Amino acid sequence: MQTHEIRRRFLDHFVRAGHTEVPSASLILADPNLLFVNAGMVQFKPYFLGQEAPPYPRATSVQKCVRTGDIEEVGVTTRHNTFFQMAGNFSFGDYFKEEAIRLAWELISKSQEDGGFGFDPERIWVTAYESDPEAAEIWRRVAGIPEERIQFRDGKDNYWDMGVPGPGGPCSEIYFDRGPEYGRDGGPVADEDRYLEIWNLVFMQDVRGELSPKEGHPPIGSLPKKNIDTGMGVERVAMLLQGVENVYETDLLRPIIDKAEELTGRSYGVEHENDRRFRVIADHTRSSAMLIADGVNPGNDGRGYVLRRLLRRIVRSARLLGAEKPVMAEFMKVVSDLMAPSYPELATDFQRIETVAVGEETAFLKTLNTGSALFDNTASAVQAKGGNTIPGSDAFKLHDTYGFPIELTLEMAAEAGLTVDENGFRELMAQQVANAKEDARKRKHGHADLTVYKELVDRGATEFTGFDELTSEANVLALIADGVRVPVASAGQDVEVILDRSPLYAEAGGQIADRGAITASGVKLRVNDVQKIAKKLWVHKTTVEQGQITEGDVVLAQADPAWRRGATQGHSGTHMVHAALRQILGPNAVQAGSLNKPGYLRFDFNWQGQLSESQKADIEAVSNDAVGADFPVNTFVTDLTKAKQMGAMALFGENYGDEVRVVEIGGPFSMELCGGTHVQHSSQIGPITVLGESSVGSGIRRVEAFVGLDSYKYLAKERALLAGVASSLKVPSEEVPARVEQLVERLKVAEKELERTKMAAVLSSAGKFVEEAERIGAVLLVAVAAPEGVTAGDLRTLATDIRGRFGTNPAVVVLLGNADGKVPFVVTVNKGAQDLGFKAGDLVAAFGPSIAGRGGGKPEMAQGAGSDPSGIPAGLAAVRARVAELAG
Repeated sequence: MQTHEIRRRFLDHFVRAGHTEVPSASLILADPNLLFVNAGMVQFKPYFLGQEAPPYPRATSVQKCVRTGDIEEVGVTTRHNTFFQMAGNFSFGDYFKEEAIRLAWELISKSQEDGGFGFDPERIWVTAYESDPEAAEIWRRVAGIPEERIQFRDGKDNYWDMGVPGPGGPCSEIYFDRGPEYGRDGGPVADEDRYLEIWNLVFMQDVRGELSPKEGHPPIGSLPKKNIDTGMGVERVAMLLQGVENVYETDLLRPIIDKAEELTGRSYGVEHENDRRFRVIADHTRSSAMLIADGVNPGNDGRGYVLRRLLRRIVRSARLLGAEKPVMAEFMKVVSDLMAPSYPELATDFQRIETVAVGEETAFLKTLNTGSALFDNTASAVQAKGGNTIPGSDAFKLHDTYGFPIELTLEMAAEAGLTVDENGFRELMAQQVANAKEDARKRKHGHADLTVYKELVDRGATEFTGFDELTSEANVLALIADGVRVPVASAGQDVEVILDRSPLYAEAGGQIADRGAITASGVKLRVNDVQKIAKKLWVHKTTVEQGQITEGDVVLAQADPAWRRGATQGHSGTHMVHAALRQILGPNAVQAGSLNKPGYLRFDFNWQGQLSESQKADIEAVSNDAVGADFPVNTFVTDLTKAKQMGAMALFGENYGDEVRVVEIGGPFSMELCGGTHVQHSSQIGPITVLGESSVGSGIRRVEAFVGLDSYKYLAKERALLAGVASSLKVPSEEVPARVEQLVERLKVAEKELERTKMAAVLSSAGKFVEEAERIGAVLLVAVAAPEGVTAGDLRTLATDIRGRFGTNPAVVVLLGNADGKVPFVVTVNKGAQDLGFKAGDLVAAFGPSIAGRGGGKPEMAQGAGSDPSGIPAGLAAVRARVAELAG
């Protein structure tokens, strides 16, 4: 049974049982505790927590998940995958244990002809939480599982929570016995390779505190309703139903390995180390494609760093298997073909996915070349000191700073007759991991800090009136100061105000919150910020400027009209720039983030490479043409499916509800899902001035612009600046560019002439140095401090010229400079001296300590720099001593 069919049967089974089929959420959700979605229940967490009312009592989904806690383990065995699909059914206070067990049993035991999975009931084992005899009794009664195939386990195995304070509960796991050839008898407690877990049923009934019941600590309370959360591993079920040995042999992974065999000329299943590399390629290619599809781009931290690691491990593994050409495009095409039947965005957005992946491959191949040169320098320095081990710190620097894989460092070290201090490297890696985990632990604050708002959330959402009015009468539902409900707040106090209705926009969708005021008779509060709790409760962060506000007061909430006008210009301007970008660059210019506030916008988008000046000019022109067209701005609410069918753009990582708000500007020109405030006609945006474009990460560019009056002020300032330059140059404004170009060209000519004069002066000293060369044994030595002001580049030219003047006579040239507190140096040894055993690197090792310097290179030339100019005399003396020793 193919994996796509397994997914379909699962969903159909639960839809027939009254569940609503819910699409997989994006892998990126706005959850401070999660880097990526890692379980099927994540998108339903607000319902389990009681933060939002579920729109359906029962749901089913197949959620795409990514877990990256053990990337280095992927491929070592066949058990680890970073990407996987979690099929689940969920009940929000509807049914509980018995119904969950019955539904699961029906699907796994029903024949394939009747739409089930057709597992042999005699090979099914189950486990239950040690203090949950009820679950065991239901398994016996509903499914007929005999007592000897039901095992009890403690919280480590059979209690589930999210790892932070929140919902949890005991669970019951379903296992399939693969047979004695896979391990020993005794059920899951004896061998989880033979007895393979395929489904986990969580009976979500508890609230855990800071300490988890998984570790034996009691829950701190019960949930208001008992819920069901189950997760079936689609890949594991596919492995069993397809009769293969492991998940890498299943229909959605094995074809990637086949393509890797084709591209590398190696075979899977022959040699363990190569098999590991094949598995890395298969797993990471699929994970990378899914992450890119959901809007992740390679970067140096967070999600981007994880993706970068995955992509670079693919390239590294392919290279170590023997691939000599780029491979990423072909791997991504295989994944798209395999996964698109379930995730059509992999096909429709393939060009962008391929562009991002190939761009990172190209960059990493350059890194490999750079890393190879850095490795050569490191190896030369070790050998120059007579050592044979590359320090762990150097290996770690190559890995961490330059992205150079440790495996390649080990391989190249062996080729050079060196070893690597792996223990030192591993210690530094472990320290880095520990630091990362500590950072993650600090971010994991759970939901305890929202407790003060829970009662308010349960009472219902704040009514936002700001689409229709800027002033609204409202009731004060609560006052919160320093995380605690208070009955009253007085002048000078900072306090959070919860109202039943508000015209002030709460920060969301890139638009910062409105500023404004809350007033009553003798009372005035300045609104500094407005934030949402659980996406539904408006929290006004205020300072009491006058009087005293009390819970229960009737007040007027007012959004600052000037602020709102500027904010709507900024937000609508952002939509104009987005539409212009897609018109100029094409559909691959996908939004990656935005920020807009009065008079200003910034827009991040997925794109490889810098924009040209003409592209930036075109984007500005198209945006302003749309402003000048005075397009009407229409907003309407519709269901998500219909909005997407209409072509409305959605932001990656957003978890939209069933109903969405669409903002349409100029019909097909711009149509986006958006909850922000906007102008009524595009002409109200005013002029849009693109300030510039820059990189904010691998594959992500940023455009910044002024709008409205701020745009005018900026242009006025630029005009005044141009007028000043024109006055200084004594030409009309329109001739300034040509005049500046002339001056720049003249300056370049003058600089070149100055450089030629300077170089001639430097080289004129070469003859003097040759004449004063010391003869030590059979070698002529020039070891001097270079003329003052000679740069590192000039130093190399001078040293090469001196060496050439010695002809075939054995000669060594050592020049030490002094520039801005640094000591650049060059050592060059001609062939005659090399034949006598002299090497440039050996001489660097002799004088380097005197000037606190390091360097490297080849036997005929080495260069580098030191940081202690006072050591130059001692360094030159050390060179003479070393030459005398070698010439002895």
